[in-house]
Amino acid sequence: MNSQPKGLRAIAILEASKGLLALAVGLALHELGGPKIQAMCEALLTHLRLNPAGEIPSVIHEALANVDDKNLTILAVGTVLYAAVRLIEAYGLWRAYAWTEWFALASGAIYVPFEVYEVVTTGKVLPILALVTNLIIIGYMALVISKRRKENKRKTA
Repeated sequence: MNSQPKGLRAIAILEASKGLLALAVGLALHELGGPKIQAMCEALLTHLRLNPAGEIPSVIHEALANVDDKNLTILAVGTVLYAAVRLIEAYGLWRAYAWTEWFALASGAIYVPFEVYEVVTTGKVLPILALVTNLIIIGYMALVISKRRKENKRKTA
C-alpha cells in the first residue's frame, strides 16, 4: 500500500463525497414526501424572490407537480443505490484495489457523452468544469491501470 498512487485517495474522497450527498438527498426525499417538498421549494423560491414565471422556478414547479409517493420512493431508492456504488468505489480506491480502478475508469467514461452534450448545448461553466474534472480523472485512472499492468508483467516475467 506504500506504492499506492496519491491521486487515488483524492478521487476516493470525491467519490465518497458524491455518495454521502446522494445518500442525504435520497433519505431527505423519502422523509419529506411529495407535499412537503413542494411546500419547501415554493417557500425557498419565494424567499429567494425568484420570478415564478422565470425559467428555473418554472422547471422546478413543473417537476414538483409530477411528484407522487411512488416516484419519490423510486427516486429515493435510486439515490441510495447510487450512493452505495459511490461509497464502495471510494473504499476500493482508498485501498487501491485494481477492480475499483477499472470501475472508476468505466463509471467516469459513461458520463462523458452526456457532459459533452451539456457543454455543447448550454456552454455554461458548471458543465464545462464537470467535463474537465471527469476527463482528468479518466486519464489519471488510465495511467494508474497502465502502470499496474506493466508492474504485474514485470513481476511475472
